[in-house]
Amino acid sequence: MESIKNRRTIRKYQQKDIPEEMLNEMLEISFRASTVGNMQSYSVIVTRDVEMKAKISPAHFDQPMVNQAPVVLTFCADFRRFSRWCEARKAVPGYDNFQSFMNAAIDALLFTQTFCTVAEEKGLGLCYLGTTTYNPKMIIDVLELPKLVFPITTITLGYPDESPEQVDRLPLEAIVHKEYYHDYTASDIDSLYGNKESLDANKKFVEENHKETLAQVFTDIRYTKKVNELTSETLLQAIRYQGFLNE
Repeated sequence: MESIKNRRTIRKYQQKDIPEEMLNEMLEISFRASTVGNMQSYSVIVTRDVEMKAKISPAHFDQPMVNQAPVVLTFCADFRRFSRWCEARKAVPGYDNFQSFMNAAIDALLFTQTFCTVAEEKGLGLCYLGTTTYNPKMIIDVLELPKLVFPITTITLGYPDESPEQVDRLPLEAIVHKEYYHDYTASDIDSLYGNKESLDANKKFVEENHKETLAQVFTDIRYTKKVNELTSETLLQAIRYQGFLNE
């Protein structure tokens, strides 16, 4: 429990290899994660090759850890394997739709988080790359993903070469709702976000971005409406391209 409570994102890694046997053991343990209908509608692409990392890096905006980490793992929603099995067993698969995409995406994320917990218990460090769904078509092309396979998330993995400060988290009462959803009043927001806004690191973040509030950094700089709408359209196009929006 303490290892989870004390976890932090690692972006710098020792140039120390992760043995394939060790990686395979962690992946196999992670197969025990919950899965919709026991279909295990996920796959993972393990990237170690330097040239392949260089090819995948632009999809993640060339963040340094993609090339520097010993291993990069791309976790995918995958209904291709299950569909091929159905076809080979005189069954007609019907998984070229958004519901199946959601089921496979949930499976993939449950698998991913289980793997992350296992890896950190082994003393490894990792960084979750939210950029995976920003440039899915680039990843699809580089990794040669066939229809009904879609990249959901990516992590970089290795032995830590840094020990950064933990980033802040909201208090329990900000997240947990008892019996039904309790909407937030203005005073609730002041109370729940007060500590986050008072941290020196976040104050510096506001100052560096020339904004009045921390919220403005998110809405005006980091995750703008324009970018969100553009990436939403790109994401939907890629989902359709991979065969999950049968019309």
